[in-house]
Amino acid sequence: MGFIDPLTAIIVTFCFLGVLIYKRINLGITLNVAALFLAFLVLDLPTIGKVIADTTISPLTISIVAATFAIMWLSMLYKETRIIDTLSESLSRLVNNSKLIISTLPAVIGLLPVGGGALMSAPLVEAETEKLGLKEDKKTYVNLWFRHTIFPIYPVNQVLILSASLTGLTVTTLIIRQIPVVAVMVVVGYFIGLWKTPKKPENEKILINRSSESKRFLVTFLPILATIIAVIAFGVDVSIGAFVGVIFLCAIARPSLKVMIKPLKTWGIWGITLAAYGAFLMRNVSLEAGISQVFGPFVANGSVDILLLLIVIPAFLSAVTGAVSGGVALSISILGIASYTAKTGSLLYMASYLGYVVAPTHLCLVLTAEYFKCPLGKLYKYLIPSLLVSFATAILVYFLM
Repeated sequence: MGFIDPLTAIIVTFCFLGVLIYKRINLGITLNVAALFLAFLVLDLPTIGKVIADTTISPLTISIVAATFAIMWLSMLYKETRIIDTLSESLSRLVNNSKLIISTLPAVIGLLPVGGGALMSAPLVEAETEKLGLKEDKKTYVNLWFRHTIFPIYPVNQVLILSASLTGLTVTTLIIRQIPVVAVMVVVGYFIGLWKTPKKPENEKILINRSSESKRFLVTFLPILATIIAVIAFGVDVSIGAFVGVIFLCAIARPSLKVMIKPLKTWGIWGITLAAYGAFLMRNVSLEAGISQVFGPFVANGSVDILLLLIVIPAFLSAVTGAVSGGVALSISILGIASYTAKTGSLLYMASYLGYVVAPTHLCLVLTAEYFKCPLGKLYKYLIPSLLVSFATAILVYFLM
């Protein structure tokens, strides 16, 4: 074994992790370096080599890492080919209701899990919020909040897939329990951001061919739809399903080879993919080192309420790392829960997710506030009530379902 006991090792590792986060080191690098740092503190070299080898050749690790890569590639190709612009434009033409556009467009674009992706919907949301006379703080709130309502129930969300894999649950199991929370998030977003907001009269109306626009929307949405259908209806591995989406997008957009490989030359796609691997490495190092024994006794003897641990630790870690995957991976590694049930797994994910959405380390939050020139203090007067109601719903689901 290594040099120090598990409790000291986890404290030292989290201090080291804090330094990496403070230095704004990419999450993919941060998770892997922190996992190796922890390994060298508590394990000997042969054991470290075995953990790395087992993690690397694990079919589950390979599947999730490949899925993460494929989903990110699809997302970035949507942007590079400008298909996302056509998709957004056709949706805004089809839906002749500013409030409905504002609440659905960020969520549709949210199907593309791109870091800071709220900026993709911001210009279109801005145009519609101008018609409603919303101020900058509410413009920021509705764009940020509605973008993030879709992820807890989106079946090819790579973090949801990662959470299911790490807890030994199915994605469907998590989605079913999270539907009520998402429904409440949408309702809360409407009442806080859009309720009693009068619609300003428009100077002109644009006549559209609804049949043509519907076809245009369906064609541009097809790559995402094909991925979802392949995974849910045909039961294929999500990594294969995402590559199916890439094939459909290429058939529609016919991008050049230069456009196809451009995302592969950026650090973004590799950083996210590396983070998926780091999540499994951190979990396996923690299991091998017995880190779970630090929190396990608290869970087993009831000295600390499991509900408190499942809420505070994931939410805090997601906020600190600025990533849901970081909160999920680290929480599962250190909590030491022997077997996750649907209720514990779902609550852990939702705590990680909600902690991330409102965190000042959240890239979408910072970029959206900057885009609309909104001070964070004004934004949080809407975010905090939304967070509290959503958390209360997640806890209610934990007890009732």
